[in-house]
Order: sequence, then C-alpha cells, then structure tokens
Amino acid sequence: VQLQASGGGLVQAGGSLRLSCTISGGTLSNLDMAWFRQPPGKEREFVVANARRGTRVVYEDTVKGRFTISRDNAKNTIFLQMDNLQPEDTAVYSCAAGRGTILSSTRLDRAYSYWGQGTQVTVSS
Repeated sequence: VQLQASGGGLVQAGGSLRLSCTISGGTLSNLDMAWFRQPPGKEREFVVANARRGTRVVYEDTVKGRFTISRDNAKNTIFLQMDNLQPEDTAVYSCAAGRGTILSSTRLDRAYSYWGQGTQVTVSS
C-alpha cells in the first residue's frame, strides 16, 4: 500500500486548506486511515482518525470543530479539510493507513503500517 499526500501550503491565520491522501496498492474501504502532524522541533502527534470503514472518527481535541476528515472510496482518497487554521497548526502533515486498529490504539502511530511522505502546512499570523 502506498500513500500520496498533497494539498499543503502557506496560509494566513483564519484561512483554510484541504489535504488529500490517495491510496494505491490497496482498497480504501478496507483500511483504517489517520492524519498525523509533526510541528517544527516537536514529536509527531495525532490529528484525526477515520476507522472501521469510516464509521469511527476520532479527533484530537485542539482540532475539533475546525478540521474534518472524509473519504471517497471510489477515488481511493481521504481528505482533511482544515478551517480556521492557526499558527500552532504549522507542521508537516502525514497520512497513515492500517488494518484492524482498536479504539485504544487509534491515536498511536504504531497502529498504522503504511505512511505517506508528508505535506507541509504553514500558517502565518
């Protein structure tokens, strides 16, 4: 399974971006998906997960109400709509895929076997 993330860029605070992650070599409907991010100088952190074929969605608290994950199984692509972006959202965003993730491990990067290359999101104040 290969993941290709895109859609990052530079945006002012309060602006929006939509990230995409396209899957090849696998079927999205059979995968649990997630987005993680790594802010400059910090560890990678969980953002959101969409598991169990899309029936379970978990957001990190600081992005709730601002970020929305969605999936288009026909296009084998997931999206991360990011609204009201803030400077603290600046990071490299990576999509990840796995199978059979359980709720207790949803936020852990080790629960996901496949990773995209990351896309840079920079939010200016």
